[in-house]
Amino acid sequence: MKVDVFKIAQSGPDDLSGLMDLIVQQRLDPKTIVAVMGKTEGNGCVNDFTRGFAVATLKGYLQKLIGDALTSQIVFVMSGGTEGVLSPHLTVFTRQTEGLAGPTQPGLALGVAHTRNFAMDEIGTLTMVQVVAEGVKGAIAAAGLTPAAVHFVQIKCPLITAARHTEAAVTPDSYKSMAYSRGASALGVAVALGEVQLDRLTNADICHNYGLYSAVASTSAGVELQNCEILVLGNAPNTHSHYQIGHSVMAHALDVAAVSRAIASAGGQDSAPIVNIFAKAEADPSGQILGHRHTMLDDSDINHTRMARAVVGAAIASVVQDPMIYVSGGSEHQGPPGGGPIAVILSDRS
Repeated sequence: MKVDVFKIAQSGPDDLSGLMDLIVQQRLDPKTIVAVMGKTEGNGCVNDFTRGFAVATLKGYLQKLIGDALTSQIVFVMSGGTEGVLSPHLTVFTRQTEGLAGPTQPGLALGVAHTRNFAMDEIGTLTMVQVVAEGVKGAIAAAGLTPAAVHFVQIKCPLITAARHTEAAVTPDSYKSMAYSRGASALGVAVALGEVQLDRLTNADICHNYGLYSAVASTSAGVELQNCEILVLGNAPNTHSHYQIGHSVMAHALDVAAVSRAIASAGGQDSAPIVNIFAKAEADPSGQILGHRHTMLDDSDINHTRMARAVVGAAIASVVQDPMIYVSGGSEHQGPPGGGPIAVILSDRS
């Protein structure tokens, strides 16, 4: 397998000029695209339609180039919210498995999966955990990885809207449903990787027992889909890739030492060329950070997920001196309370 990773700046959710340039220059073959992750400049909440706008624009463009069948297999993960210094961008992943020659080396491998659509009363429940876990296992197998070699699992998951709400749903609140969907999806990753035992889980644990979490899961909820789209990233021993991935866990929103730990996990030094960083952000549910009170959870004007993205985004960007990083808000069961997983992709090209 050969995986390539392209980080592309955007002037807006519908700006594909950077992607088009790469394709015209024949640096990127659109038929090899398997996943696209993006940061869009909406509010990241239920009514953030910049995510769907970005996906629709990408699909419309790619369908004309590679057809409906190949486009439908691509995982699209758009995370809304570029508060503070975060800069809107796309990260495009390509994968080749044929026509490869020459020596192999340890490097980045990936797998993708799409679950079935979820009924509204399944979102945020144990059923969702089970379905996601099977999807993650399938993506790991497609990548040719073992669970121990997995460094990052990104999932885009659905939410419950007022129009689609049923009495059996886990919550009638659309915004709270985002947390339940993220949490159940993250626990699905934890089950697939053996971090949490399924037979010890109950519906009551979801978004309540935060002692249960995955160290590599990153989940993002949106109104633009009804299933889960899964991207698994890890390192395999024999690849043609020129990238390595590593991860760590931020213990709190200001734990910038996690950047160096993630780089070391990828086998690099702090000076290694970074392609992109992926992190989760959360306002600590205890109401404190490093022993002092924070007010993110008490602000009625600005949602706490937006504040958390701004804080973590600025903290990481200040370390790597690059605001074009992927920071997603809401880390239910994704790392410890108040913290979250962080992954870094390094290139062996100077």
